Amino acid sequence: MITAAQLRAARALLGIDQRQLAELAGISVPTIQRMEASADVVRGNVDSLMRLLEALDAAGIAVINEGAVSEDGGRGVRLKATASVGPFRRKVSQLPGTVPAPRGRR
Repeated sequence: MITAAQLRAARALLGIDQRQLAELAGISVPTIQRMEASADVVRGNVDSLMRLLEALDAAGIAVINEGAVSEDGGRGVRLKATASVGPFRRKVSQLPGTVPAPRGRR
């Protein structure tokens, strides 16, 4: 499960807009817009949700669910430690106007 707020935060971490996420996930921009307009948990057909979650995972986004191990137990997103590897990361970084992801801790 992912909430609309988590989806917007994930895009912000990646430095991409709705159009770029739609392209990377293989779904339409209106679908991304509907998902982000959800009141809480993102709603959509299962195929679109799976494509979205797979795209975020491949881009290095970890979705933290309610009650998962975190300081306060709330929902959130974070970049994985290995976010800069793999073909999806290269694809994201080639999109115009994207901000490169951090490459680990310094």
